[in-house]
Amino acid sequence: MSDYANDVLVTADWVDEHLDDFQSDEPDYRLVEVDVDTEAYDESHAPGAIGFNWETQLQDQTRRDLLSKEEFESLLSDHGISNDSTVVLYGDNSNWFAAYTYWQFKYYGHDDVRLLDGGRDYWLDNDYPVTEEVPEFSEQEYSASEPNEDIRAYRSQVESAIDDGVPLVDVRSPEEFSGEILAPPGLQETAQRGGHIPGASNVSWAAVVQDDGRFKSADELRELYGSEGIEDEEIVAYCRIGERSSIAWFALHELLGYDDAVNYDGSWTEWGNLVDAPIETGS
Repeated sequence: MSDYANDVLVTADWVDEHLDDFQSDEPDYRLVEVDVDTEAYDESHAPGAIGFNWETQLQDQTRRDLLSKEEFESLLSDHGISNDSTVVLYGDNSNWFAAYTYWQFKYYGHDDVRLLDGGRDYWLDNDYPVTEEVPEFSEQEYSASEPNEDIRAYRSQVESAIDDGVPLVDVRSPEEFSGEILAPPGLQETAQRGGHIPGASNVSWAAVVQDDGRFKSADELRELYGSEGIEDEEIVAYCRIGERSSIAWFALHELLGYDDAVNYDGSWTEWGNLVDAPIETGS
């Protein structure tokens, strides 16, 4: 992993070697599986892994927003996570929701959080240990930092980015980008209009990972984004609800070290529903 800017990925072998640590009641290590629901987790998960439901536990359902600082503190405290815990996150769809959770951990200032490279599918496909047992850990006292707004974009910043020519990376499928469809097949549509933010480049989240779900090398990622004129500068990533764009943010900000890359988590759910917001269609 030495070619990446930051030591933020762990291998499945590393997690396997630390399973005893993840199952200990001592809070030094915590393993967390994050999915859009917990059905897969209920069937099987890595030993010691806590299960987080992205929709109900990591989102404020009323505001359709991140958890508040107090809600985030309560969630982590209740699941035995301390400020000093080494937290490893993983999930389905090559870590869509795990990457979003990683970004949320960083938003609230957690120092040592990492992703399991390849996510849930890689763990299962390579026959690493699984269990149905749900761990119970002693409650800890967790104190989050004030939000790190340097890694988050809001609507006003996106409007400014359009005017200033700041690169925008739309990580959705080409069909979503063009406006042909509003959401991936089988998922609920969340926008009134289709298309993309003017000036955005379409670099799919899937382009940053290998066929097995693990991230491509730093050189491959630089070449991928460089081909779209995206280098170490201010960059705004977005998708439909903010989870796929978290993959792009992770690749840009954490793996390549592009410090000014931000995640627009309002994404197309917000932009595609705004009255009079500029939209382009087609490729």
